Amino acid sequence: MKLESKIGKVEETDEKVYNFLTNFDNFKHLVPADKVKDWQSSVDSCTFSVDTIGKIGFKIIEKEPFKLIKLSGIDNKPFEFKLWVQLKKLEEKLTAVKITIDVDLNPMLQMMVKKPLQNFIDTLVDQLGKISYP
Repeated sequence: MKLESKIGKVEETDEKVYNFLTNFDNFKHLVPADKVKDWQSSVDSCTFSVDTIGKIGFKIIEKEPFKLIKLSGIDNKPFEFKLWVQLKKLEEKLTAVKITIDVDLNPMLQMMVKKPLQNFIDTLVDQLGKISYP
């Protein structure tokens, strides 16, 4: 199942957004603190727990400076997925952002998680537009 976020706009350079997103230590600013527990991160990976899903981990598997960041799950738990973030420079300090997630689930689980996953990636795009970049 592949889902695409809405296209968001961030009032910052593509380089700053890219540099922010390629360091998982920054991701804790994107996820709602009330939904996530046991956050641990390094530059290239992070793990955390979500009440309804359990422990989840991300790692960076590919980077193309200022354009693309691909992530996958660590140990494919609780399911196999890939997530990628596309960046496109619109103006000097305006960057378009789109997030795509591809999840390998059986049809029954797809029906249950489709809406929460869509909300998750749309929320991430919204959060990218609200934070201040170093």
